Amino acid sequence: MSDLQKAWAKNRLSALPPESFDEMEEDETDRVPELPEHFDDDSSSASSASSTGTVIPSPSQNLFARPQGAPRGRSLQQIPWTTYFERELFLHDPSNPANPTIHAYLNSPVGKGPLFVMHHGAGSSGLSFAVVGDEIRKRLPSAGILSLDARGHGSTMTAPGSEPVGLSLETLAADLLSVILMTQKEMKWAELPPIILVGHSLGGAVVTELAKTGKLGNALLGYAVLDVVEGSAIDALQSMHTYLSTRPAGFSTLEAGIDWHIRTRTIRNSLSARTSVPALLTLSDTVGDPRPWKWRTDLGATQPFWENWFVGLSKKFLGARGGKLLLLAGTDRLDTELTIGQMQGKYSLQIFPEAGHFIHEDLPEKTAISLVDFHKRNDRSALVLPPKVADLLKQGKKV
Repeated sequence: MSDLQKAWAKNRLSALPPESFDEMEEDETDRVPELPEHFDDDSSSASSASSTGTVIPSPSQNLFARPQGAPRGRSLQQIPWTTYFERELFLHDPSNPANPTIHAYLNSPVGKGPLFVMHHGAGSSGLSFAVVGDEIRKRLPSAGILSLDARGHGSTMTAPGSEPVGLSLETLAADLLSVILMTQKEMKWAELPPIILVGHSLGGAVVTELAKTGKLGNALLGYAVLDVVEGSAIDALQSMHTYLSTRPAGFSTLEAGIDWHIRTRTIRNSLSARTSVPALLTLSDTVGDPRPWKWRTDLGATQPFWENWFVGLSKKFLGARGGKLLLLAGTDRLDTELTIGQMQGKYSLQIFPEAGHFIHEDLPEKTAISLVDFHKRNDRSALVLPPKVADLLKQGKKV
């Protein structure tokens, strides 16, 4: 800058009034607003909110405020069966008074919609399929869901003074057929709807046994087996007593039982656990028991039937008539016979490595998608067959 420019600038600045410096005002203008308090929460919604670091909401927006009246943390409150099913049935075959009164949950099919008949595993109940059944009906509204409590499970009742509960594979398969036929009679269906049998663990062996008998005739479209194959099931029986000895004998509250299933990842979906676990427990009437909620089914007492359930399962699964679907939580569960069958295209196989043993409870949406697709592939209602030659000849037409 030249001497002339410096002189001109000095004259201009001297003509301006002096500006006072206010320290308090400087503090106010430079102060950064306080960030909203951060809550430690491992939920997906909280994680998403805390990741938006470039957004600073004003205090009036309360974007990070927790909903008023909602309990902190996950809810362990029981979800009633009426949330998922329209009715419950108590079915008894009067021809034999010693037969149990079998309890089942039902959503009736609409029109010519299929009926998914569900059979749970050992120690479980019909509510094991509540959430996945709801997901099926979201994708196939005409579908019906029939899910029973096997004898010795859930709310199924044996006759007073009857012999110890028999849980042989043949008995359970006969019970399943009886439930289907008694439901048809109870609901006054003119004929059986198209049926997809679905079984988890022990239930997979039961539905395979029923399919092998052929007693459902043309009504059976196919059967789906969830996370059970002969080889791995028999191997797992060796450690069954160890597993039973490590789980709690009872729980202080129903919520504690639900929490145990979620915390141990026995069931990895809290919605499923809150629905199905209450049916696994019963309240003891023992006074002063600190853990009055006991297991409804004594799995240790079923040991005499364990091998009967699974021996020969792979051969029966591949040999029975109807479409076949196998859902597994890992490829390591496949035995040699099923591996060969899968390579020959004898059945459909899907793997859900992110699920535990209770595939349908851990991943109800994905399981429902697989089951609905399985039905569509085996649905015969839209199949148009060419006329028979004999019928054309009777009509006087040339062939």
